[in-house]
Amino acid sequence: MERYLQPQDLTLKYLELLAQSYPTIQTASTEIINLRAILNLPKGTEHFISDIHGEYEVFTHILKNASGSIKRKIDECFGDTVPDEEKKLLATIIYYPEKKLASICAQGLNTREWYRTILERLIMVCRVATSKYTRSKVRKALPVDFQYIIDELMYTDNFETNKQEYFANILETIIDIDRADEFIIKISQLVQRMVIDKLHIIGDIFDRGPGAHFIMDDLCKHHNVDFQWGNHDILWMGAACGQLACIANVIRNCIRYGNFDTLEDGYGINVRPLAVFAMEQYRNDPCVSFRPKEVENALSSHDQEMAAKINKAISIIQFKLEGQVIMRHPEYQMESRLLLDKINWEKGTVVIDGKELPMNDLSMPTVDPANPYQLTPEESELMEGLRLSFLHSEKLQQHTRFLFKKGGMYKIYNDNLMYHGCIPLSEDGGFAGFIVDGVEYSGQSLLDYCDRICRRGIYSTGQDQREGQDFMWFLWCGPMSPLNGKDKMTTFERCFIDDQSCWEEHKDWYYSYINTRATAEMILLEFGITAKRAHIVNGHVPVKIKKGESPVKAGGKLLIIDGGISKAYQPVTGIAGYTLVSNSHELVLSEHQPFTSLDAIIQENQDMHSKNISIEVFPQRVKIRDTDEGRIISAKIVELENLLDAYRRGVIKQKG
Repeated sequence: MERYLQPQDLTLKYLELLAQSYPTIQTASTEIINLRAILNLPKGTEHFISDIHGEYEVFTHILKNASGSIKRKIDECFGDTVPDEEKKLLATIIYYPEKKLASICAQGLNTREWYRTILERLIMVCRVATSKYTRSKVRKALPVDFQYIIDELMYTDNFETNKQEYFANILETIIDIDRADEFIIKISQLVQRMVIDKLHIIGDIFDRGPGAHFIMDDLCKHHNVDFQWGNHDILWMGAACGQLACIANVIRNCIRYGNFDTLEDGYGINVRPLAVFAMEQYRNDPCVSFRPKEVENALSSHDQEMAAKINKAISIIQFKLEGQVIMRHPEYQMESRLLLDKINWEKGTVVIDGKELPMNDLSMPTVDPANPYQLTPEESELMEGLRLSFLHSEKLQQHTRFLFKKGGMYKIYNDNLMYHGCIPLSEDGGFAGFIVDGVEYSGQSLLDYCDRICRRGIYSTGQDQREGQDFMWFLWCGPMSPLNGKDKMTTFERCFIDDQSCWEEHKDWYYSYINTRATAEMILLEFGITAKRAHIVNGHVPVKIKKGESPVKAGGKLLIIDGGISKAYQPVTGIAGYTLVSNSHELVLSEHQPFTSLDAIIQENQDMHSKNISIEVFPQRVKIRDTDEGRIISAKIVELENLLDAYRRGVIKQKG
């Protein structure tokens, strides 16, 4: 008869596995002492950023200055003992050490005394920035070239008489052997790393700005980051998996914002065959409605005309491909978006939601009225070439794997619930249901379902893979998509209908209820979060400060941190975005003014102006024991104590 392991057997087997890492009473005891000490350290600082939309320069600066955290460390170190101008200089060196040192050297200001002062001050800031971490954790982050030296300097008291000469001699030697610049660069990078312990990206790296691929490169190298998918991210992820409707949408977005840098230079996607096709099909068509209005001033008249033709060509292909997806998936409930077959070619009208509307353009030479959703042979060949280009882009595939590995539909961390778009709600304020194969998903189960299906698009095969890839397109524009948050995407109407009343896109009921504390608490409870200090951190919808909107909603329980990092939104929002910082003392929202220029920062020590808004001051300093990490450590301590007991009772033999 087959014997199943009893709970006590499983516990013993686990302890035997644990004993491989801690083979003696001494090693287990040492680790318990170490872990208990860690629980009493302050929690690491978390940084939340949302809706970056390809603005690499701004993103880089916000990351480097940690939304003002580095300035606060400098003030903590020096207070009023160092003039403000010198503190600004120190901050600029920490942000951009290579560029600032080059400027200092060019001006001949890099005297021996200057180096000595900067080195001393950087070491002091580094001590403060690393003070909340164990020495072991700091050592792991130290640059290899200067590991021993930095370790000595940070843990040597240069005010102690016996060590003053030792400390000073190290600095003098660094200067003597012409290693001061390299040392300044390395210790500045260490400060940047240690000021922020964990980075949370609340979605939308892609589209609008030209630097999404650079941002992704930096995130792939970041020491501790997680990612909540945004609607623009999921679109690129679907395209990277080869989903044709996603590919068409990605290309159309890039054309609309004049953003060929990311597409061609960043990921090596060849759109020349599309351009040739467009010029052939629409040679005599002005394509007025398809001009990339957002970047009119950035393109010449000839380039605008060409971009408009390419835009129209890919838009028609997009409408066909989307129609095919909709017909494959009746569960998406998107039949109302099948519009090509609703065109009356003789009358020049189209029926939308039961209303017949005149069209401003009937020039669609590739649309067969008898079979409007079928691609022509030329279109099929073109899209197959683009599909292979997306699939064979090594960098895009690397970035997509990163997004699947580090990302998801939502994340719960330290009692903060993070998601990009919304939790779909019904008109009565309850959770809206999405029915698939007779099963209803809503609230947390809906986001879990979305996450699970998307992963099939890259990890599964056959029909499951195709369904996963189609679903990524649905999340981009579907009416029940938690990432879209609207009933429809009226791209067709904006291209072909002058009557703007049919352009309207209605937001999910979520956006009508998020001002109420009861809704925020209902959502938090749905995800099993009951802590008093819990918050929802949300992106996706730019907060229009100009119109009096506030990022703080639901009595402080919900924070929307999309305030316009993207330049395309800044005229509407009036600012350059929000970021959120959660340290061991408080939760702080930073409101950023538009980024001036990197040159102004380097030459004049100007920083991005930010206003800090305190959301919550914690009554007691938050320790690691109060965090998710602390709960994991506490569980490990219990396991080690059980192992220690097993050693002492002779249940498990020591191996050392």
